[in-house]
Amino acid sequence: MGQHDPAGEEDLWERHAGWWQEGFTDGADPEYEEQIVPLMVEHLAGSSRVLDVGTGEGQLARLAGRTAELVVGVDPTVAQLVAARARAGTPVYVRGAAASLPFPDARFDAVVACLVFEHIEDYREAIAEVARVLEPGGTFLFFLNHPLLQTPNSGWIDDHILDEQYWRIGPYLVEDLSMEEVAPGVRLPFVHRPLSRYVNTMAEAGLLIERMEEPAPPPGFLARAAEYVEASSIPRLLFLRARKDV
Repeated sequence: MGQHDPAGEEDLWERHAGWWQEGFTDGADPEYEEQIVPLMVEHLAGSSRVLDVGTGEGQLARLAGRTAELVVGVDPTVAQLVAARARAGTPVYVRGAAASLPFPDARFDAVVACLVFEHIEDYREAIAEVARVLEPGGTFLFFLNHPLLQTPNSGWIDDHILDEQYWRIGPYLVEDLSMEEVAPGVRLPFVHRPLSRYVNTMAEAGLLIERMEEPAPPPGFLARAAEYVEASSIPRLLFLRARKDV
């Protein structure tokens, strides 16, 4: 992967926290409302001690707090934690990094990581930390921008010469760190890696996959632009539910 400046990346997340808070929380984003939230509610049922890794402004932590006895949200971005605490609810918020979680072993019976690992370079350490803080038999809910979507130079092609449309796949097997412009003036780091990297690292950490979902983009997202309908058969989200080996 290319060289980067970790301090600079941290500054970017601080600088653009407001972009996330305005566009992806409190009902603003249909993929969260119609897809991510229902999956989390379904698969988090029965959990009582929940850790939300990369909690941001706490949207999913607040949701988990409706039923769980203890919910902790952890995030390295101060601006996100300030907003999370201001929006109240029952969770406790702690500043920390996914690769060095500030919690004792086996503290939680469920860990959630939603759209976080595609921004983490030291993902092996982060997955090992998830396994460490989970009790035996605990659940890991892992939401990821689908690696198919995140592969560099991939996208929907409208070929006017051949009069056909197709999804072009870039160098899927190559791990890649790139800066993406997700909105005008908002550039953030994304890491693409093949799905096998995550699956094998989870298995090595004793996190055994029980369920995998690749849902089609939800109606609310497809309605945002006419051209999105053409890509309705391309999954944007990958969801894995794993259980820590006993």
